[in-house]
Amino acid sequence: MLFDKYCYDGTHPFQISKVSTDETSLCIDRSDAEARMEENNAQIDELQAKLYAEKKEGVIFLFQAMDAAGKDGTIRAVLSCLSPHGVHEAAFKAPSSNELAHDYLWRIAAQVPAKGEIAIFNRSQYEDVLIGKVKELYRSQANARRIDLDKVIEYRYEDIRNFEEYLYRNNIRTVKMFLNVSKDEQAKRFLSRIEEPEKNWKFSGSDYEERAYWDAYQEAFESAINATSTKHSPWYVIPADHKWYMRYVVSEIILATLQDMDPQYPVVTEERLATFAKYREELLKELPAGYSPKPAKKKNKKKKKPQE
Repeated sequence: MLFDKYCYDGTHPFQISKVSTDETSLCIDRSDAEARMEENNAQIDELQAKLYAEKKEGVIFLFQAMDAAGKDGTIRAVLSCLSPHGVHEAAFKAPSSNELAHDYLWRIAAQVPAKGEIAIFNRSQYEDVLIGKVKELYRSQANARRIDLDKVIEYRYEDIRNFEEYLYRNNIRTVKMFLNVSKDEQAKRFLSRIEEPEKNWKFSGSDYEERAYWDAYQEAFESAINATSTKHSPWYVIPADHKWYMRYVVSEIILATLQDMDPQYPVVTEERLATFAKYREELLKELPAGYSPKPAKKKNKKKKKPQE
């Protein structure tokens, strides 16, 4: 697939300084990207309906990024096509005192989708190896004396790999997307939040203060992606300087994942079909004489534009 160049599945290393944040190579221009995304969304909607009906496999679409990379807008733009049935978003902010009283994956496990469902993780378990690593938050949390704090991050990488593999073996996929924005582009977006009144609510002083840790966060993302990229739970590092392009690529990844899952509507047995004639006859008796059910509509499937 064309977006394979953004995929890290453990077969090759990820070097954050070597990847582009602003390339748009898979589309001609913005209008082309938006047209393709609209077609993708129609297919995503149909596949999600089948996934919900079949109830054999679930999936987590997980988003991580630096501030102002566009997580919220991407989630709205790409996943608003989904039915609310069988879809939920989990936003993982700073852990509460109750969450801190449990193991760090406890709050994550509570949001894992059931078979047939989609979960959208806005941040995730990776916060504990990103901000948790950069700020060394684990050192101020309650730990048993036997815990070697110098190995906490290394152990958490292992925990996360095992957790995601466990989910995969139990019919839940994890698809991880890092929206990779540049420091300059982040500055421009922060400025727009300051200068445009309707965006003021999006900006806080803490957003700017986190920029002082930019290099540490870049290293933390690189280390986390390299330590947790696997065949069954890959990472996708998506250029995020152009929001229209980022959203298009995300839609392609989501569509390809659902196509690979290949959900199907459950097959009705011959015995059950045989009862339909009886129910049809009884229902028609309740309606005015001469009523005739409308024939089922055939769906017109749009052909996807070939990608070069």
